[in-house]
Amino acid sequence: TPLILNEQLWRESGHWDHYRENMYFTEIDEKAFAVKPMNCPGGTRVYKNGYYSYRDLPVRQGEFGIVHRHEKSGVLSGLFRVRNFTQDDAHIYCTPDQVVDEIVGCLKMVRDVYSQFGFEGYNFELSTRPEKSIGSDEMWAMGEGALEKALEREGIDYQLNPGDGAFYGPKIDVHIRDAIKRTWQCGTIQVDFSMPERFDLNYVNEEGEKVRPVMIHRAIYGSFERFIGILIEHYAGKFPTWLAPTQAVVIPVSTERFSDYTAQVYQELKAAGVRVIVDDRNESLNKRIREQQKQYVPYMLVVGEREEESGTVAVRRRDGVQVPEPIAVSTFAKLVLDEQASRTIGLTIGQPENESA
Repeated sequence: TPLILNEQLWRESGHWDHYRENMYFTEIDEKAFAVKPMNCPGGTRVYKNGYYSYRDLPVRQGEFGIVHRHEKSGVLSGLFRVRNFTQDDAHIYCTPDQVVDEIVGCLKMVRDVYSQFGFEGYNFELSTRPEKSIGSDEMWAMGEGALEKALEREGIDYQLNPGDGAFYGPKIDVHIRDAIKRTWQCGTIQVDFSMPERFDLNYVNEEGEKVRPVMIHRAIYGSFERFIGILIEHYAGKFPTWLAPTQAVVIPVSTERFSDYTAQVYQELKAAGVRVIVDDRNESLNKRIREQQKQYVPYMLVVGEREEESGTVAVRRRDGVQVPEPIAVSTFAKLVLDEQASRTIGLTIGQPENESA
């Protein structure tokens, strides 16, 4: 959705009255506009462009939307608290009967995504109506009840966080724990009965009448920038192979004698889909290996005369383990791609069966 939207939209959404101090403004052709702090008002415009019957619901729409928020300078912190970030935002429009099922689906997605990144502990918080809010008491009670039911159906223990909901609806916030037990708020699932009313959103029910959908706001990462910062801290730079920007580095024993074979290995691995680089700097072999270990590249592939003759690579891992026997280039590529496909957290090549590092 557009980065800049006119003032009227923000008045309709309620942001003008309840969130203005966190927004940036501009004027174009003597008309007032705001840089979006949230994606949802623009998302409602996308929904409103369609015509929906109850058979079409739920309608699920998502975007990677760039937002700007005027955070106070004292709270800004690296990638963790910024004024410009990218949200993985989804908006689900559904019937009242579908709300709990849709929230359950979001909770399952949260668990699935976080477990793939190796986060084992999450805290769930149910945040209720804040002092500054929009919508009726009945709407808030329905929203809070739906979130509570979904958490209970999934058997999730949660903390109640009174008064910390969004101004337009209650929410579940998900806090993940990193390797040193710090918690970070990332995911959020919010129920919104108010915005469909404000933007006159509707669908046609079984009786042929136009009625309001319920809107669910869902983000898993919350902010890509913050999540990347959390991952860097969590792994201390030692990313799993599937996440590592560089998965392997080819290091020739002699940069002159084995340049052709080095290029051959590089091309074969690259063609197979491995993220690979070459370190053929005019430095000693030990220095190059040591420096690549400091960069936490998962696998270092040393190539010399023996490897050239046998079409193999000698594999060293960033944890110092040296694989006893050289491995065929095609075999190494397959093993890396297996690690990638299975989203393995530890290194498995050269590891005894049922162990990983």
